Amino acid sequence: MTSTSYTTDTARLTGVDALLGAVLAGDLGPDPAELTATSVFWAHHGTRLAGGDVTYLNQYVLVRVGGAFGGCAFEAGELDPAVCREASGSPLAALLKEAPTPLRTAALDAYLAAVRPHRETPGAEPVTLPAGPPEVRAVARDAAVAGLLDIEPGAKVALIGVVNPLVAAIRERGGDPLPCDFNLRTTQWGDPVSRDMHEVLDAADAVVATGMTLSNGSFDTILARCRERVPLVVYAQSGSAVARAFLGAGVTALSAEPFPFSQFSAEPTTLYRYRAAAGGKGGA
Repeated sequence: MTSTSYTTDTARLTGVDALLGAVLAGDLGPDPAELTATSVFWAHHGTRLAGGDVTYLNQYVLVRVGGAFGGCAFEAGELDPAVCREASGSPLAALLKEAPTPLRTAALDAYLAAVRPHRETPGAEPVTLPAGPPEVRAVARDAAVAGLLDIEPGAKVALIGVVNPLVAAIRERGGDPLPCDFNLRTTQWGDPVSRDMHEVLDAADAVVATGMTLSNGSFDTILARCRERVPLVVYAQSGSAVARAFLGAGVTALSAEPFPFSQFSAEPTTLYRYRAAAGGKGGA
């Protein structure tokens, strides 16, 4: 099934701080001061896929607002588990104003997901990931992400935030991946992984970036570098509703995977693919 295009009403916004300001001003929905972060929790897990030699270690902080969850990955040591006790039950506006960046991003994600759930959004293409072991589900997820790329054979694709199945999926679509990650030195096949985001952005014909760029502060830079120049595809567990706000304003396409994330289940789960409406500023 081919996804229809999605038009955002936030295309005038230039970055995450501007989006946050619009939310706090009540421009995009209810006043967050009147909403409660019912539950704040975190998940810390490790995964090593069969046949691989990399153990992925991930920490997520998650916020529940009504019927929606928001999530954001963070680096080890950025948050203490005590934040769950301290922040649960807080007014959402307090987290949006005062919380550390990963928790603030998760709160913003929860707000936007509550206002406009992915499952109810026109233009969102649901993709069901099959039941099965992590290897099967990871390959299906990353094939869905790579399917958002519209590239010529041999196109150089900057991959900011490396997972090996996505490297393989980009190659299967004819792309030449340029991997960049803070925590990996080589891919499963021995490809060198750059630590310099600008190095791979300079060489890229297209960019695929993880939602974790929202928590490490690089998202706005990537958005500005790609806008009007090259297509930007975001694959987001972290901040999937936040990234959606920039479709057509630098983001060309999005794979949005709301909580519970695929790695936490062996049953079928759903991600949502979006493409910016024609004429948006996100590239071809």
